[in-house]
This record gives sequence, C-alpha cells and structure tokens, in this order.
Amino acid sequence: MSTATTPRRHSGRTTWWKTATGLVLTGIMLFPVYWMINASFTRDQDMRKSPPDLFPVHGTLEGYRAVLDQQLPYLGTSLVIGAGTVVLTVALAAPAGYALATLRPRGGGLVSFLFLVAQMIPGIIMAMGFYAIYLSLGLLQSVPGLIVADSTLAVPFAVLIFTAFMSGIPRELLQAAKTDGAGPFRTFWSIALPMSRNAVVTVSLFAFLWSWSDFVFAGTLVNGGAHEPITLGIYHYIGNNNQEWNAIMATAVVASLPAAVILVLAQRYVAAGVAAGAVKD
Repeated sequence: MSTATTPRRHSGRTTWWKTATGLVLTGIMLFPVYWMINASFTRDQDMRKSPPDLFPVHGTLEGYRAVLDQQLPYLGTSLVIGAGTVVLTVALAAPAGYALATLRPRGGGLVSFLFLVAQMIPGIIMAMGFYAIYLSLGLLQSVPGLIVADSTLAVPFAVLIFTAFMSGIPRELLQAAKTDGAGPFRTFWSIALPMSRNAVVTVSLFAFLWSWSDFVFAGTLVNGGAHEPITLGIYHYIGNNNQEWNAIMATAVVASLPAAVILVLAQRYVAAGVAAGAVKD
C-alpha cells in the first residue's frame, strides 16, 4: 500500500512545482502589461517617486482624456487598415489555398515552398521596394497603399493555412458537388469556404494583428500623411510629450484593447484552425 502511494505523492509534488513555476513565469511575462495599466492611471508626479507605487493610489483619468482628444483619428485609421487587410488577405489567400489543396496544379509544391520563403524576407526590404513603387504610382501616404503592403505579410501565411485546412475536406463531398453540376468556383464558394470557417477566422485574426501592430510599413509609406495608424500616433506622442507617461501608457492600453478583445473572442476558432493546419497534409 505504501509502495502505491509513494509515486502518487511524488507526482503530486512534481505537479505542484510545475504549477508554481508556470504561475511565476506567467507573472513575469504579464508584469509589463500590468505596469502599463498601472501607469496609465498614475499621476505624472507620482511616476517620479522612488520607488513608484505598485498601485495607482491617487488615480487619474487624465491620460485617457488625452487619448480621446488626440488619438481617436489614429485608432480609426488603424481599424480601417486592419479591416481592409483582412478582406484583401482572405480574398486572395482562400482561392489560392483551395486551388493548391484540391485542384493540385503542376508545380504546387514549389509554389507552397515559395510562400514559405516569402515569410522570411525582412519587412524593411519589402518596405523599401514598396516605397519605390508607390513613389511612381502616387500611392505614398495613402490608406489603400498601406493595406496592400500589410497584406503581403499575411497572404503567404494565409495561403499555407488554407491549403493545409482545405486538404482535409472529404473528396467525396467535393465530387458530389461536381456531380450535381457545380463548377470549381461554386464548389469553393458553397462547400469549401463554409467548411473552412476556423481557417478563415485564424487567417483574419493574424492579418488584423499584423496590420494593427505594423510600424515598418507605416513609418516608411504613410509617415507624415493625413491618415496615420495608431503605431505612428504613439510614436509621435512619445516624441512630443516624453514626460507625460500616464497619457502615453493610456494610449498603449487603448491601442491594445481591440486586438486583445478580438483574440479572446476568436481563440476557440484559432486553436481549431491552427491544430487542423498542423495535422493535415
């Protein structure tokens, strides 16, 4: 009896240490987020205390008032750019993934490999290329130009996700649609795309997050224009008000909220989409 309980007790102690270690590491990783929120409610004079307060004892909303007064146009522009990037990415990647997964064109493996290589190209190199092209086309400092540029970050990843996911759609179902007279586009639109809902959500989320957090393309292609995203808004605000840390942190908190909310709401679909992409051929 004692022999049977000893491994169980040892396993319990091991689990306890693993849990404690996980909590400590999670706390360390989340502390910058907590400090950002804490600083957003802390008065500027309290930020200069040594040591600073771990809680906003004399809380203030001045930073958030500054966000509403000065940062809303940047937030609106980022939402438009994010939505446009999602639409363009899905519109390009979903048909391409369907073609590679079901139609299996000659050279499809090479195309998939090139998409993988495209993800390894540094963003600054692509930004300089876009700058030269947009300069001749007159698309610098334009929202559509930034949407196209941001989508180039998401499309290669999106094609790979759609290809992996749509490869798992039963061939019998696609063949039945073809037997009923549906062409390739009708089969894609009515069968493959609805069944790939998890992949669509996964791709949309990553495309939105990449465009929302982009600074390289924004700083190169739209800097100084009439419509700038929130990343440039925070950059300019820090440069002009480098002593108003509560307003800077409040801007960062507000800028993080849309991405955090979307991630929480879509995490179930994202987990399913990524898992499917990982196990499908």
